[in-house]
Amino acid sequence: MDQPILVQVDNLTRYYGAHCAVNALSFNLRQGQVLGFLGPNGAGKSTTLQLLAGCLAPDAGRILIQGHDLLQQPRRAKAVIGYLPEQPPLYPEFTVDEYLAYCARLHRLPRGQIATAVEKAKARCELGTVGRRLLSHLSRGYRQRVGIAQAIIHEPAVIILDEPAAGLDPLQQRELGGLIRELGREHGVILSTHSLAEVQSTCTHVQIMQQGRLVYSGSLTALEQHSSHSLLVGFSVPPALEILAALPAVGQVEALGEQRFRLRYTPPADPVPALVAQAVARNWGLRELTPERGSLEQRFIELLLGQQEAA
Repeated sequence: MDQPILVQVDNLTRYYGAHCAVNALSFNLRQGQVLGFLGPNGAGKSTTLQLLAGCLAPDAGRILIQGHDLLQQPRRAKAVIGYLPEQPPLYPEFTVDEYLAYCARLHRLPRGQIATAVEKAKARCELGTVGRRLLSHLSRGYRQRVGIAQAIIHEPAVIILDEPAAGLDPLQQRELGGLIRELGREHGVILSTHSLAEVQSTCTHVQIMQQGRLVYSGSLTALEQHSSHSLLVGFSVPPALEILAALPAVGQVEALGEQRFRLRYTPPADPVPALVAQAVARNWGLRELTPERGSLEQRFIELLLGQQEAA
């Protein structure tokens, strides 16, 4: 059974002057999903997250957070949102405990629940040993953890993270990815990132933006399955490129030298049966047949280039 929809976005649009930063964006986020926003610089990712967090007003469209209209019912909608902007909103003169208690009060937690909420957020973000340290004395990785702690201290249904791993070393990125995956089990998480590796290790779903529009929206598994595939083939008596290109399901042929070729195709189509049959019938001497599977990076580039060509 599908999990409940936490965020519903319909035709979301935002202009900066004459520039359309977000163009008729529509998507849903369900509980248990970690949704990664990918795209080049200027694609509209951060603007979208600011709109979802209620920091910017849209020029058109609608955002529902657990059924509450973000424009018509901002207090109810924002009460179930946790937001970490690209630059964590930290006060360097506060200790970690002081800052998290302050954030709990901002989120209107009852006074009797604040201490418990602070300790729980610290435990989830592995901040238990630094509660009395000044924020100005923390490493970048710990500051990011404090930023996430302030975003989850009120147990929001929706957590929005803008470039949470920016500037972290590989070990810190790995630890942060584990935390985000854990949060995704109980909440709905939206994160913006430039890192395909971060998406693959952390997210269940992905949306790719280009010039303010969505060029892909779906599960990470579906995106990987639809990545371009290819075959490496070698022949003792190779046919002409035109003959290989005419085989069923073959989309493109690339000569690699030494009587070897790369045949590109898109699943579920499969050129292997026709290729083998023709190689036997025409005595091509098939001596190599090696499947290749395109990477997520290749699929990402294909989508962006395809959008540019369509424009």
